[in-house]
Amino acid sequence: MKAACLVAMATVIVSSHAACAEEYRYSIGVGLEFSSGKYGGAHRTNSVYAPVTLTATPTDRLGLALEIPFVYQSHGNVFSSLARGGMQSNRSMMLPAAGANTMSGHPGGMSSSSSGRHGSEGGLGDITLKVGYLLLQETDAVPQLRATALVKFPSADEERSLGTGEFDEGLAFEISKWFGAWNPFAEAGYVVQGRSAQLPLRNYLTYYAGLGYQLADNLRPMLLVKGATPPADGVGGVLEVRLKLRYQVTSRTGTEGYLAKGIATDSPDYGAGWSIYYDF
Repeated sequence: MKAACLVAMATVIVSSHAACAEEYRYSIGVGLEFSSGKYGGAHRTNSVYAPVTLTATPTDRLGLALEIPFVYQSHGNVFSSLARGGMQSNRSMMLPAAGANTMSGHPGGMSSSSSGRHGSEGGLGDITLKVGYLLLQETDAVPQLRATALVKFPSADEERSLGTGEFDEGLAFEISKWFGAWNPFAEAGYVVQGRSAQLPLRNYLTYYAGLGYQLADNLRPMLLVKGATPPADGVGGVLEVRLKLRYQVTSRTGTEGYLAKGIATDSPDYGAGWSIYYDF
């Protein structure tokens, strides 16, 4: 079965539950993700995340990915690109901006003298570099185990609520195993955030677990639950469920789409995403 090594926006960038075609060591992908939610506040924020992702697989065990996103949000009461699902490529969390209603009244929140932005904002998001290494190759008796390290660069404009203005680093471990056409997978990670004078950031755990089924050589639906612990004082954790569909159009080109429903208050109420990638 031929599958692509890049799944932009909707899964782990350096992923283990899709085997790369050995003749293709590089990939480029573009994606578009939409999410909408109130995040515990009075105002609804619609967000768009559109990344360009470049990946390289120098060896059968080592993979690298660079993600360069454009972000847009209709309301400045949340920060985009904060806790982008830990090791995962798709954004899954937003954080209330300084002075936003969702921060008031919470211990460790922003001062009421701070003013949150209320207009729409858009621009370059935080650039992310990921390095994945296959620790264990899958056999009949042993699951596949992959470690992924992440560095988030503060390329987004903090003053426009497009990012926190801080470096983040993270490490995660993903496990997966095929049982015939069924493919369960799970990941747990930890993200260390930089210190911010404007936001009460804290380190946080990320996690997801799901199950895929190979309907055909080029078609796989998946259902997963993903979440994270609170990334800052005064906000809650994130939890959402996603239904995804991955389709390999040709040996070099693939696409993926998903629908999402938030479960926790600080998750988007709903979301959707689509990506396409080309291996070479």
